[in-house]
Amino acid sequence: MKPLSSEFIEFALQAHVLSFGEFKTKAGRLSPYFFNAGDFNDGAKLGALGQFYARTLIASGISFDMLFGPAYKGITLSASTAIALSSLGQNVSFAYNRKEAKDHGEGGVLVGAPLSGKVVIIDDVISAGTSVRESVEIIQKAGASPCAVLIALDRMEKSGTAIDVGTFSAVQAVQQDFGIPVIAIANLKDLLQFLEQTQNPTLKEHLPKVKMYRDQYGVQ
Repeated sequence: MKPLSSEFIEFALQAHVLSFGEFKTKAGRLSPYFFNAGDFNDGAKLGALGQFYARTLIASGISFDMLFGPAYKGITLSASTAIALSSLGQNVSFAYNRKEAKDHGEGGVLVGAPLSGKVVIIDDVISAGTSVRESVEIIQKAGASPCAVLIALDRMEKSGTAIDVGTFSAVQAVQQDFGIPVIAIANLKDLLQFLEQTQNPTLKEHLPKVKMYRDQYGVQ
């Protein structure tokens, strides 16, 4: 496990963004863990989160020109990542979209810098891939090129429902459909290794259930 991934999981736990228990997903599955990036909801947490995104993006070696944040969570994520990149010596612009087009002022659905060059899409997770597909369409329509998707957590989970389980994960589908890499600060494999290595007995109790969930729904 990369040190940055372990550091991020620890941070998410302390921020109560990552929690363990029994949670029903949109697909109707009972997951033993839950990740809600919406709970990075104060300045200190958001500032630290932006650093994790920025450091992960730089470590990936991906060549890029700007960031794009799909509404709504992607808006604050792309802004905080741009700020963090600037603090690390890499000043880049960012843009985001509105859910509905504005018919006054600057108009349109895009806010921020004009989309151009190689664009990294910033989001929290990829569940069904809908947000990424919409983002790719917006970026390409503007004449720019999506070059990567950067997310906080890759659940490495097969698509489908609790009964009708697919073959690939939403992340794998995005990579196959658009031919662009999906970079995650941490993934399910990292989470399992974290639970295996932790000295916290309360956290370690969740390891068997997370393993069972991975065995049932996980992808390689």
